[in-house]
Amino acid sequence: MNDHVYKVIEVVGSSNESIEAAVKNAIGRASQTLKGLDWFEVREIRGSIQDGAVGWYQVKLGIGFRLMDESELEDDD
Repeated sequence: MNDHVYKVIEVVGSSNESIEAAVKNAIGRASQTLKGLDWFEVREIRGSIQDGAVGWYQVKLGIGFRLMDESELEDDD
């Protein structure tokens, strides 16, 4: 097993459906521009109330991704 070094970024995802959907939205979008995503942690959960009900959910995530070796970057097809 190789030793890995990670960079952690912070992103915010939102959804009007659920906290889980907000997490999936954030990770899905981050995966479109970053490689090597390995883990996440939910750091904050927020939302809005509209007419006495939940209007939307918002989650702040820390997402860890591996800093890749040069050889891993060359396989970019």
